[in-house]
Amino acid sequence: MNFGFRSRSCRVIQDSSPAAAAAMAATQEEEEEREGLKNEEKCCWGNMPLELLREVLMRIESSENNWPLRKNVVACGGVCRSWREIVKEIVRTPEVSGIITFPISVKQPGPRESLLRCFIKRNRSMQTYHLYLNLTQALADDGKFLLAARKCRRTTCTDYIISLNADDMSKGSSTYIGKLRSNFLGTKFVIYDGLPPHAGAKISKSRSTRLVGSKQVSPRVPAGSYPVAHISYELNVLGSRGPRRMQCIMDAIPSSAVEPGGVAPTQTEFHPGNYDSFPSLPFFRSKSSRIEKFLSNSLPSGQRDGPLVLKNKSPRWHEQLQCWCLNFHGRVTVASVKNFQLVASPASGQPARPEHEKVILQFGKVGKDVFTMDYRYPISVFQAFAICLSSFDTKIACE
Repeated sequence: MNFGFRSRSCRVIQDSSPAAAAAMAATQEEEEEREGLKNEEKCCWGNMPLELLREVLMRIESSENNWPLRKNVVACGGVCRSWREIVKEIVRTPEVSGIITFPISVKQPGPRESLLRCFIKRNRSMQTYHLYLNLTQALADDGKFLLAARKCRRTTCTDYIISLNADDMSKGSSTYIGKLRSNFLGTKFVIYDGLPPHAGAKISKSRSTRLVGSKQVSPRVPAGSYPVAHISYELNVLGSRGPRRMQCIMDAIPSSAVEPGGVAPTQTEFHPGNYDSFPSLPFFRSKSSRIEKFLSNSLPSGQRDGPLVLKNKSPRWHEQLQCWCLNFHGRVTVASVKNFQLVASPASGQPARPEHEKVILQFGKVGKDVFTMDYRYPISVFQAFAICLSSFDTKIACE
């Protein structure tokens, strides 16, 4: 991700013992911290009076509020430890500021009051997808690169590997942040986060514990698979039931997050998680008690009001155009089966309220291989991108 950082080639370690892996990680972290302190002692910029330094950085942060000038704020955070801590304190999350600054911003919920505008470029031959932040009012300008994904076909499923690096989209990369996995029919998907979305999140069971060395975010980061959302498309053979119908169960976000004063989990840094595990979830038994138990345990502690459920906003039939229509407010210009808008679904038996009418995510076509993606609180860029990737996947029984 081009936020002033350069990716480095890192070694992937396979170790079946979490304790041994953690010990190795702790040793390397201590060595790098000692080295960092030595370098800071030699840095004259680190000796500035804190009051003066804070005033300077606050002025830079408030004036450089758009990309590409925003890169100066990121550069200030890389000078030394004291600069970094103050910049982290000053820079607000996308929820408050509506601005994406650091790499961790892609894991944090979007703004509450407006949609954050992005667009996706698809490369059919390479089977890759690149997500950009809109810098102007144009539907697809040069944009600021945010995330990239690569499609990997397997025997029984398809994976979309999501990375911070446009040139390195492998699960062994230090810039890997998660993936989207589909079933064979392309009707059910699971979004996996590479890091725990909140304290106490359970990692999906794997054959071994894998650690990825990542210099740019944390000395040693466990590249696990934490299920954060389940997406399902309703069967619709030959389009006999109208447009596609989809439902997204946001396992890590409580349904109360869309209400006034509601709160969604917010990651603050790329940090090591735990090594607890649980059996992988099946694709087809979505209504089983096993999955219901998982959903109740996957929410942050203290939140037991059920996960947030997103559903399609119902389109209307246009008699003159003879097609189904949604109002994208000029952000979508080409009719496509992939176009959709998602809103929060009221809890079972509860009436719809104004917050259930707000579009949380909209996605639509504007060119042959260009699509707009606009999202808002309580989902993050990463979650929104993964949901949109599910719309690209081939759906044998849904159209």
